[in-house]
Order: sequence, then C-alpha cells, then structure tokens
Amino acid sequence: MYVEIAFPISSYKIFTYKVPIKLIDQIRVGVKVKAPFNKRIITGIVVNVSESNAYKGKTYSIDSVIDDIGLNENLFQLLKWVSKYYVSPLGKVLQAALPKKLSSNYKPKKIVEIKYRKDENDSLKNCPAQRKALNFIKKQSNPVLMDSLIGIISNPSKVCKILLKKNLIYWNEKILEPDINTYTVPPIKKNINFTDEQKAVLKNLKSTSSSGKFAPILLHGVTSSGKTEIYIDIVRDNLEKGKSAIILLPEIVLTPQIAGRFRAEFGNTVGIWHSKLNNSMRSWTWNKIRSGHYKIVIGARSAIFSPIKDLGIIIIDEEQENSYKQDSSTPRYHARDVALMRAKINKIPILLSSATPSIESYFNHINYKYSYLQLKKRYGGAKYPKVNIIDMNTERDETGRPGQILSGALLNKMEDRLNKKEQIILMQNRRGFSPILSCGDCGKLEMCKRCNIPLAYHKKGPPLKCHFCGYFLENITPYCKECKSSNILMIGTGTQKIEDLVRKTFPNKSLVRIDMDTTRSAINLKNSISSFAAGDIDILLGTQMIAKGLDFDNATLVGIINADTGLFLPDFRSGERLFQLIYQTAGRSGRRKKPGEVIIQTYNPENSVIKYASSLDIESYYKMILDERKMLNYPPYSWLAKLEFSSKDKNRLNKVIDKIYNHLKSPYKGLEILGPVECYYERIRNKFRMQIILKSYKSFDPNGDKINKYINENLSNWNSIKYSDTKINIDINPASLL
Repeated sequence: MYVEIAFPISSYKIFTYKVPIKLIDQIRVGVKVKAPFNKRIITGIVVNVSESNAYKGKTYSIDSVIDDIGLNENLFQLLKWVSKYYVSPLGKVLQAALPKKLSSNYKPKKIVEIKYRKDENDSLKNCPAQRKALNFIKKQSNPVLMDSLIGIISNPSKVCKILLKKNLIYWNEKILEPDINTYTVPPIKKNINFTDEQKAVLKNLKSTSSSGKFAPILLHGVTSSGKTEIYIDIVRDNLEKGKSAIILLPEIVLTPQIAGRFRAEFGNTVGIWHSKLNNSMRSWTWNKIRSGHYKIVIGARSAIFSPIKDLGIIIIDEEQENSYKQDSSTPRYHARDVALMRAKINKIPILLSSATPSIESYFNHINYKYSYLQLKKRYGGAKYPKVNIIDMNTERDETGRPGQILSGALLNKMEDRLNKKEQIILMQNRRGFSPILSCGDCGKLEMCKRCNIPLAYHKKGPPLKCHFCGYFLENITPYCKECKSSNILMIGTGTQKIEDLVRKTFPNKSLVRIDMDTTRSAINLKNSISSFAAGDIDILLGTQMIAKGLDFDNATLVGIINADTGLFLPDFRSGERLFQLIYQTAGRSGRRKKPGEVIIQTYNPENSVIKYASSLDIESYYKMILDERKMLNYPPYSWLAKLEFSSKDKNRLNKVIDKIYNHLKSPYKGLEILGPVECYYERIRNKFRMQIILKSYKSFDPNGDKINKYINENLSNWNSIKYSDTKINIDINPASLL
C-alpha cells in the first residue's frame, strides 16, 4: 500500500510513501503521520491511498501514525478546493484548517475528589502520613481534591489509595472538562413574538432549507431587526430535522453574547471555536464536534473548517466584515467564499446576513445570484436613532481650540444621558494614546525600526509600540534625539487618550475600554461585555470591535469620535468600509423602547461617504459606489489577484519582481496587469514590499476561471526563478490593496 502525503511547506508537490504492514489498518485519508523528509522526520496529512505507485524514484516508508483527525469526504473536498482556488499548497491549507497541535487523542485531565468516611483505627498509629492526611480530610465539610494534599504529605496519591483500601475515605474520580463558560456570558433566555416581517422571512428560509439544494440567501436587516432570533429559529428547525449548523462571526468580541443566546436555547449542544481557545480546549472541542455531540458550532473565520456532522445550514453574521479574510498567512482565504463553497458541496442553504451587506453580495442580489430577504423595521417598535453631524472645523473656529477631541454637543448629550441613568457607547477606531510622537521643532518622528511607520504612544505598558509588528521601546527620552528640543508633540487620538479625557470629565461615572490592548484575555472581554449589559458600566469605549453585533438595552447615545479615520486611504474599498463602520456603530443606539441618538464628529461633513452614512441611506450609497466601480472596472465588475513580494534586501526585491513581471505571459483579453509598484506600507517586519495587481474583467471572465488558470500556468515560470530570501504571496480577491 502507498500513500500520498501533504506537508505544511511552500511546495505544491505531494509526496509518495510506502505503508509498513503493521500500519495498514490505521491508514486512511485525513490521518496525521510522521515521515522522513530531507533527513528529518516531519508531520504531514495523508491525502490519497492507493495500491500502486506511479512515482519512479526511491520510495521511503512512513515512520508512524500520530492520529486520525476525522476529515470527512465533503470537508476534504472543500480543502482541496481552497488549495486550488487560492493557489496555495495543500499542506499549507491543511495546516490552516487543522491547527498544528490539534490531537484527536487528547484526554481531559482527571481529578480525584476525596471525602472523610469514618474514624481512624489502630492501623494508623504507626502511619503518620496517613493519619495527617485523614485529619485534614476530616476537617473539611465538603469533598476535597486529592491534589490539595500536596504540601501536607509527600505522596497524596499513594497515601489516599491506602486510606481507600482501609475504607476510611470515599474516592470519586471524574473528568475535568474544559469550561465553555469562559467564553460566553450566562445563557440569555428571551421570549420572542415574531413580527409579520420576521414570519415571512422564516417561512421563506424554512422552505428553502427543506429543498435539499444549494441556496445562497442574503438577509438584509436593519440593526436591531431581530436577525439573531431568525438564526435561532432556523437552526432549531434544522435540529428538529436531525441537521446541524455553523454560525460564523467576524469578531471574537461578538462570541460571548451570541453564544449566550444559543446556549439558552440549545444548552450544551453549542460548541465555540476561535483563536482564544488554548490547545486542550481546541482538541476537546474538535473531538466533541467530530463525535456529533456539538450540533451547533459558533466561531470566527476558521470555524468554517470544523468537522461537524450532518450539516444543514451555514449562517454568516455581518457577512461584509473584512476580518473574514485571512490576510497574514497562507492560504489567504475568505471565510465567506469558503462557506459558500462548503454549502455548495453539501447542497444546503447558506444565509449571509448584515445591516450593511458587502458590495459583492449586494451586487449578487441585484443580479439574481442570491435570494434576497429584507427586514426593514426594528424589532419591538424601536425607532432608528436620530443622527447628528458635528463639523469639527466649525467647532474649532467657534471655540478657538484646535484639536478638540469631544465636541460641546457630544459632551452635553453625554451629561444628559448619564443624568437619566442611560448608557453611552463611544467609538474611536484607533488604539493607544496617540498614533504619532513628533518633535515640534524639527519634525522628527519616532519610527519603528522594522516597519516604515510611526510608533504609537501608549500610557500603559511599553510607551512606544508598533501596531504592525509588535516592536516596542521601553523608555523614551524627554527630548528630540535629532535636535535635542524638548518640544515633543503627541499627535492624534487613540482610545487611551479618550479614556483619560472622559474619566476626568465624568469622574463619578464608570467606563470600560474594549480594544486590542484590553481583550487579550477572553475572560476580561466577557466580563467587560457582561458588566455593560448588566448596567454596571456607564460608558463603553472601543474601536471597531464594538461597532457591530452587540446588543445593549439601555444604550441610547453613540458617539463616533473621528468618523474620518481611514477615509482617504488609497484603497478602493476604504469608503465602503467606513460607510459600513459608521452605519453599524450608529445601530448600537436606541435598540429598545428608549429613543436613541448618534453624534458623528467629522472634519469632512460634505464627503459623500459621511453624508450617506449619517442619513442611513444604504441604497443611494450603494448605487453611487457601484457606478464608480463599474467605471473603473473594480470588484464586483472584475476579479482581482494581488501578487505581493517581500524581501529584506530592496535591490534584490526589485530584481526578482522585474524577472517575475517579464515572465508573465501576454495577458488574455480582459486581463489588466497593474504595477509593479511599492505597497502603501512599504516596509513591514524588516521586509520591503512590492505588488503586482491582476485585474480580470467579468465581462470576459464571468466565473474567474481565466485568472485562476493564468496564475497557475505562470507558477512554473516563477518557480524557475531563484528567489533567495524573497517571498511571494498570492492573494485571490484581496480585501485591501494597501
């Protein structure tokens, strides 16, 4: 017997090995094995099993079988599609879908509880350790862990086994299961009476779900229209039919609330899957999903690869979010597109849901590729918030205070809401204290040594940090290193600066901040959200993490501190992203009976993005942006592929990219080659970056087959070039061109 193995390396090759007779019964597709490779023993995944060997060279034998991680046929088909579509080695795809330390052989830790049973007898007179242990156990009113005897006696296990044999204690051994509650708020039970609008949507969804066919559906529901309750009801319908469900969320910050709602309805059949899981929790959850114990999987991007049985529906919440796109490692997949293919392979419906659909999904709706369902009204009669634009230029001129962070209007509204015991959400999409530290005399900036960007100033922890590579400076000088001036300026505003200002302005009110600096711990994140939801916190301050999905009854005021952040980035999606962010953030206000209000602070009140977002006019904005995209032949009117090149040596990078560019075959009709050009962020992590953009017009390439074929055909030419330390990343349908 022979097997083909994919290793997590940059090669597109699959390697053939013999199977020793003793291992034949353990071999199948999806099994994790160890095999010799370049004088090493490394781990790979079996991707094919055959009785014959087409390879003509020397064939080595696999070393050992590690475990069977449970790839079913449909899931394996999906992973092969990801490899082909995203032009990524199958071994790298398997590595991304199956975390490195994942083990199906994981066994949860066992604990032993012991309890006093009866008095010691003469047999303990000459046994001081046993007598000492029994005396300790006797004093405890409840059962104690055997490990609690460590420090009292030298060998608790041996001593307790003797006490058990002498019938002096009770012994209870049980499995210590990982605690799912770490990542969820307490179950939230709600009694829902569906509106006529919701009933119509559910009727359509249930009919489609019963068809046994692939069916992409776009649910366009305004914020607070009850989309989560729709998810719960359609999942319940699938469970009653013996089917399971995957619910994808864009941010880990959304997981606790959504998981709490689902656990209230479906109990321990709900599994959580995201990056905050430790290795033991990851293995435990994977095995529970694989065994069929978890019927519902909720999680971020990688949850789409979970080995769930009898999949009946996939739901993508906030489908427009860029966080569904993997943009830092191979494969650079988009979870939404992978989910669509998984639904197609499994012949099931997929629900793409948002208050602000992506331009691509909206385009597919108007071109009848997606079914379209709409929720136009907020649930329970809640009104959409009143939105006010504050022109910070006028604010500056009237107050004579340049750089004012909080406008007078926002401060007055905050004071009013706090006096009414109502809650406030403030959004500033930039963390740290100040993004830039600069000399006021010579203009020198404190720059990252590994990236061509300024270091951000933080008040807590290392004062200067790079938000791209993590580089930091522990100490900063009170003077400019260039001209020795003490005129050091902190330019720009981050969440830390706003936190300080708000605490000084409202010293008797409580505030919690949610951003990348405060959410490294899942417990802290859960506690922050729970405290605000319970009304224990007056003000919630955060980055875009708090802009979507979260539901708070008493939040009646939303303040968007600087609505212009990211507005003028040289990327064709920058306006779309900002529009969605403002619209979604505004939607956190007034979600129940109390009326809501939104304050948008901007220096560009006449900008079309700001104007359409503030008027909550999706249709007009989308019409405008589609007209622009059509004129420029950008998605959704074309397919894009970004070829990104990086090297520590700029000269070598230029030579390699010139060779690659010259090796590109003549483009087919409808293919435009843009570049090569330096990336917007020219140097990241000590590597210089350049890119070539391939743009394939859909009028000539409706399904993207031509551009995918073109890239694959050119791979052989690129592989013939000696790259040295130059790395090439292929990004199909990139989320950003920065």
